[in-house]
Amino acid sequence: MSEVDQRAWIEELSARVRELKQARNAVILAHNYQRPEVQDVADFVGDSLELSRKATQVAADIIVFCGVVFMAESAKILNPTRKVLLPEILAGCPMADMIDVDDLREWKARYPDATVVCYVNSSAAVKAESDVCCTSANAIKVVEAVPNRRVLFVPDQHLGEWVASHTTKEVILYPGFCRTHQRLRPEHIAAAKQAHPDAKVVVHPECAADVTAVADAVLSTSQMLRYVKESEAAKFLIGTEYGILHRMRLENPHKTLYTASRTLVCPNMKRTHLESVFQALEKEQYEITVPEDTRVRARRALDRMLEVV
Repeated sequence: MSEVDQRAWIEELSARVRELKQARNAVILAHNYQRPEVQDVADFVGDSLELSRKATQVAADIIVFCGVVFMAESAKILNPTRKVLLPEILAGCPMADMIDVDDLREWKARYPDATVVCYVNSSAAVKAESDVCCTSANAIKVVEAVPNRRVLFVPDQHLGEWVASHTTKEVILYPGFCRTHQRLRPEHIAAAKQAHPDAKVVVHPECAADVTAVADAVLSTSQMLRYVKESEAAKFLIGTEYGILHRMRLENPHKTLYTASRTLVCPNMKRTHLESVFQALEKEQYEITVPEDTRVRARRALDRMLEVV
C-alpha cells in the first residue's frame, strides 16, 4: 500500500471509528505511547491513571482503553458500572507480570513493618494487596506521606531507586523493571547529545540510575509534556517510549524533538492498531472485569494515593 493509500485508509477507518463510538455511546482513551492514528481518534490522551480518572467525568456506557491490561483494570476499578474494553487482549505489561499476589505476600512476610507502596503499573490483584498506590509523578510524595519509616516499593526497582534518592526513608526495592526503559543506556544519551549538543535530555524515572544521572530532567510522561511546553529550550532528547513524540510535536510545533534511542519501543503498546479499536467497538470486545472484592481493596489503595496529592 502506498503512503497516499495508507493515509486515505486511516482517514476512512478513523471516520468509521468515530461514527461507531457515537452509536455505542463510548469514550476512547489512549495512552501517550499508543500509535499516532490511535491517539488521533481518542477522546482523551494521557497517562494511565489520568485517563482512568478522566473516564469518571464523562457520560459514556463504554470505555475503550487503548493501552495494556493493567490500565484497563484501573479504569474498571474506578468506573465499576461502565463496560471497559481493551482492543488487544494480549497487550500486557512485562513489569506488571513480574509480581503476583503470592510474590508480594512473601515479601510482606519478610518486612512486616514496611508499608507497601505499589506503582500503578501493576495488576488489580497486586494493588488490592498493597497499602497505597503511586504514579511515577507522585511516588516521592506518596512515600514521604506514609507513616512508616520503612517502605516496600513494588514492582519497579528503578522508580523505587529514584524515590529512595529523594527521601530519608528506607526503601526496599522489589526487582521488577520496564523492559523498554531498561534498554536506554548512558551511551545512547552520549551519542544523542553528540548529535544534538544543545538539546535538553528528559528521561523517565523507570530508567536505570546511570541514565537518570545524566539527564537534565527526570519526569513522568505527563510531567514531560508540561516541561517541554513550558521550557524556553528549542530542542529535546526524550528518554521514554517514542509514541509520546506524536503528542509532543502536535503541542509544540516550533520545537524540535528527538527520541533518545531507537530502542525505546514498547511492543505491547504497539499491539493496538486502529483496526483493533474498530473491532473493539463493533464487537464490544474484549471486556475487562475485576472481582468485586479485589476491586474494592484496589480502589482503597488508589484512594489513599489520591488523598496525598
